[in-house]
Amino acid sequence: MMEWQRYEFRVSTDPRLLQLAVIHDFLRQTYWAKDISEAQVRKALDGALCFGLYRDEQQIGLARVITDQATFAYLSDVFVLEEFQGQGLGQWLVSCILAHPELQGLRRILLATQDAHGLYRKLGFSELAQPEQMMEIRNSALGPEPENRLS
Repeated sequence: MMEWQRYEFRVSTDPRLLQLAVIHDFLRQTYWAKDISEAQVRKALDGALCFGLYRDEQQIGLARVITDQATFAYLSDVFVLEEFQGQGLGQWLVSCILAHPELQGLRRILLATQDAHGLYRKLGFSELAQPEQMMEIRNSALGPEPENRLS
């Protein structure tokens, strides 16, 4: 377990601190996870390295990293609750993720974003160098493309 502190805010990888109700309530209202079930959210959290963002004991954000911790990671479900946006907390959250010891030396970290390209570029992300090498299976029954919402 790792933790980072910044004033009254904290990022922690302790899964016991995750507040499923807060996470589910936020994600089910997004267009990328619209109406996702609580069971799906729980399963997604269980299968990932999660970084909770907290103000004191209140969960105010989250990011999940799906990884083999050797070569690859996918950054997903990045969010900061609206009332806490605009304070640089999202950028700090992703910076903590990129500093995590188990995520060092990976060949590739991917993410999908619709509107936060500028923010992610500040942290070293760029568009795919060779997008023609990437492929996907899209299951329309699963809903829209995953998205990161970060401010």
